Amino acid sequence: MAWDEWEKIKADVTDQQSVAMRLNHVPVEPSTGPSAVTGGLKSSQKAWATAGQGVGSLRQNIGTALTKLEDGQAGLGATTGCLSAAAQKEVYDSWKKYAESVSERCGSLQSILEQVGRDVLTTDEAVKAEMHKLNVKYADTDAVGGQAKGR
Repeated sequence: MAWDEWEKIKADVTDQQSVAMRLNHVPVEPSTGPSAVTGGLKSSQKAWATAGQGVGSLRQNIGTALTKLEDGQAGLGATTGCLSAAAQKEVYDSWKKYAESVSERCGSLQSILEQVGRDVLTTDEAVKAEMHKLNVKYADTDAVGGQAKGR
């Protein structure tokens, strides 16, 4: 280091100019007004946990519905020889599978929401990635009858 630079540094210190520290290139913020980084957005662990619990409560409702659906199936008996009974069983199996999948999706979403609440510093990109995984895993199937082509 040249003598001139050293003298400049000492002069700056003796002038008592405040030197602001910057971490990770986050701008220094005055104590008033919204954050330059968050734009005033505030996050609450309790809010994320509450959202997770709300989604989790949907699982309970789905479980209740599945129990009632199963109770309605009781006594159906053999479906051979009766086309309407066979069709009804097929619809039941389809809806049961779908409802179970929705319940699993709610459980996965609940877990993500609660984790974001615990790890408040999780980045938006990480949350989006988790949600994308969820969307891929539980992608809805095409509607029965296929898609309309140019009609």
